[in-house]
Amino acid sequence: MLIAEDLLLLLYDDESGKPITGSPGLDYALAGAVLIELTLLGKVDIAGAGEAAKEGRLKVLDTSPTGDPVLDERLALLADKAGQKPKNLMGKLSKKLRDQLLQRLAERGVLEADKGKVLGLFPVTRWPAKDAQHEAQVRAALENVLKLGTQPDERTASLVALLNALNVVPKVVTDAVDKRALKRRAKEISESDWAAEAVRRAVQEMQAAVTAAIVASSTAATAGGS
Repeated sequence: MLIAEDLLLLLYDDESGKPITGSPGLDYALAGAVLIELTLLGKVDIAGAGEAAKEGRLKVLDTSPTGDPVLDERLALLADKAGQKPKNLMGKLSKKLRDQLLQRLAERGVLEADKGKVLGLFPVTRWPAKDAQHEAQVRAALENVLKLGTQPDERTASLVALLNALNVVPKVVTDAVDKRALKRRAKEISESDWAAEAVRRAVQEMQAAVTAAIVASSTAATAGGS
């Protein structure tokens, strides 16, 4: 499973098959998860201070295939984007990504594609859980980290950081007694040395892209209403 696939399972309700958060946050978070995975695989990096590349810009280190078609498609997209700001690439990285992942999970028997119509007219597909065993393992790891305080591995910490950036941790870990403590622990992990600096920057870039998109949509709505 990709980190993005684990994230997608957490962000869709098992029974209703509907997402628990909207766009662009969900889609950009999936793009951020792909960027993190490619960073962990040593395929891309984000320049730090004192490097030859400008700080905060994308570095493409290795364009050889990963063996996963979803990752390889995004790696090919990034191959000629070196030197750009990662937050400006989230839209391109997220294009069709959610649909690809949902379809893959359905083909594996993890989700079920439940097709229907809204108001009897408009086609819609829900994605309820069909086999929640893997998701249960992911949730157990999350709860151990967030509720019991165990040390996260890179994958779990990546998920925590992405969920924290979306501000949906209490929506995912729903049975925590102290929601403030839960959010505090998620923030603590997100800001700690849980992974290489470039991986943490990938999360920050995703969050910056989400914030920029929200501000842009709010500005457009305000302009349209004036």
